[in-house]
Amino acid sequence: MPPRPARPSWAGRNYTLLTVAAVVTNLGSHGALIAAAFAVLDAGGDGGDVGLVAMARTIPLVVFLLVGGAIADRLPRHRVMVAANTLNCLSQAAFAVLVLAGEPQLWQMMLLTALGGTGQAFFSPAAEGMLLSSVSGEQASRAFALFRMAMHGAAIGGAALGGALIAAIGPGWVLAVDAAAFAVAGALRAFLRVADVPERAPGGGMLADLRDGWREVIGRPWLWTIVVQFSVVVAVIGAAEAVYGPLVARDSLGGAAPWGLALSAFGVGTVAGAVLMMRWKPRRLLLAGSLCVFPLALPSAALAVPLQLPLLAAAMFVSGVAIEVFGVSWMTALHQEIPEDKFSRVSAYDWFGSVSLVPLATALAGPAETAFGRDTALWGCASLVVLTTAAVLCVPDVRRLTRRAEQKVAGSEASGSGSADAEGAAGRLG
Repeated sequence: MPPRPARPSWAGRNYTLLTVAAVVTNLGSHGALIAAAFAVLDAGGDGGDVGLVAMARTIPLVVFLLVGGAIADRLPRHRVMVAANTLNCLSQAAFAVLVLAGEPQLWQMMLLTALGGTGQAFFSPAAEGMLLSSVSGEQASRAFALFRMAMHGAAIGGAALGGALIAAIGPGWVLAVDAAAFAVAGALRAFLRVADVPERAPGGGMLADLRDGWREVIGRPWLWTIVVQFSVVVAVIGAAEAVYGPLVARDSLGGAAPWGLALSAFGVGTVAGAVLMMRWKPRRLLLAGSLCVFPLALPSAALAVPLQLPLLAAAMFVSGVAIEVFGVSWMTALHQEIPEDKFSRVSAYDWFGSVSLVPLATALAGPAETAFGRDTALWGCASLVVLTTAAVLCVPDVRRLTRRAEQKVAGSEASGSGSADAEGAAGRLG
């Protein structure tokens, strides 16, 4: 009897490297997100200051995303990813030193966080484009689900461990761990095999490439309407979880550790959702995915009450399951409908729409709390998720786009189900 393969035939070298790198990054970054908020609070800041630091990360993300997408469709994507990881490593290391040294200034934390956002702006389109281009055949959605399951599984431990470490030894050490995680992940991504990726035809310049990507987006109503939807959804969820969540945790839940556990419940939900999507292949991809955006309103509503930790964790778990159904469906739709040589540019517009309102939302979170009260602001966040999702479901293409029995082969790196270099993909909010 021939020996049983240690992994599926589509889980080749690149798939393994990218999955391990994503696990390492998520172990560090999910704790670091909590650490950054509590570093601001420990330095004497308030909810408005937490919002300003969060805004500082998203402004360069918005500014550089489209440029990052165009560059990633021109240069080897793995090199763009490694360079971005290097910038993230250095900025988080400096942030850690600043916090550990004591008395960090708000402007210093904003500057270092902005450098991290710049790295993310170049990393995200390159990473998503490479992942999409490396998946083919009927196993594409399973590959996406498995990658996301590994990535979000790491988030469970990262959030819980980060919250516990912040309570025990302070946020500075958690930021240092995140810097080390970026260094390890960048080293792994440097070994990605790209020799089999087909050459891309030279474009007509940066602006021409961006216009070409824009035509791909605007010509598909299902695509641009969901991008617009998530510009609102991501903004209000970002305000709720980055600004209001730590404040509710401090005032009503007992501090960083319970909030870390609540976030880890979201991670458990994403793993459960990924397991579900390993088996379930909804025929109407975007209809199933969009219906699962409604539960994303639950965490904001739970914080508004506020519910105690067990019920808050349950709300986070349900939203985690729901976002995985959407995420895998969305990635499968992009893989099925978008040409390979335009993956990164379309991904950049996708990410741009998702983060474009986050700086405004996080900056206004503090003033909104002062003007209307924290509870009212959180109920407003939940309501906007519900209203925008209902509007998207009115678009016929969202309801009608169906899964094809045979998906396209996106590139020779993943030519067939036995390819040595198929990869999963990370989706929105992942």
